[in-house]
Amino acid sequence: MLPILLSVVVISLSGVMMPGPVFAVTVAKSYHSPWVGAKIALGHAVIEVPLILLIYFGFAQFFENATVHLVLSLLGGAVIIWLGFSMFRARAEVVYGGKDLSYNATTAGIITSGLNPSFLLWWATIGLMLIERIDDYGTAGLTALIVVHWSCDLVWLSLVSVLIYKTQTLWAKRFQEGLFIICSLLLAGFGVWFIVSGIQQAV
Repeated sequence: MLPILLSVVVISLSGVMMPGPVFAVTVAKSYHSPWVGAKIALGHAVIEVPLILLIYFGFAQFFENATVHLVLSLLGGAVIIWLGFSMFRARAEVVYGGKDLSYNATTAGIITSGLNPSFLLWWATIGLMLIERIDDYGTAGLTALIVVHWSCDLVWLSLVSVLIYKTQTLWAKRFQEGLFIICSLLLAGFGVWFIVSGIQQAV
């Protein structure tokens, strides 16, 4: 089982370290607590663990369905755009006023995971391959896959969160505001991409 779990680590890290909605929200929320990454990873797990179980029990094709993908793309894209817009509006209050974004870290993890069609499609394809490889080991193998994969999420997001929290005092306020703008544009950009790609696949 060890070689399979090592492949889970490599594939999981290659996915979690890619910039995306979860990463952008982690950066923006980490100004107020070094535990933000862990909380976002927890919200991520709220969506991910049931999703893994659904795919394990044969529901992978549901998430590949064109209609389901279109609905998720439109809904998810709209919400992700809203997150980016609200982050952009709140940037001055967070950077100069010491306030936090209106939504908590766990909720952010749930939203940016559950409404991300690319994340769902990843599990229905690449994730399915990992699940099939571990299937020979039964419940123990599935449990190990979940724990190892989520540990990759937890370690990476926690590292990002702690790094930002510990070093933010070294950054100029204008640089911090610029970082917020980049994160908000990243979220909005992913939201638009979700919507456009969903429509393109549907027509």
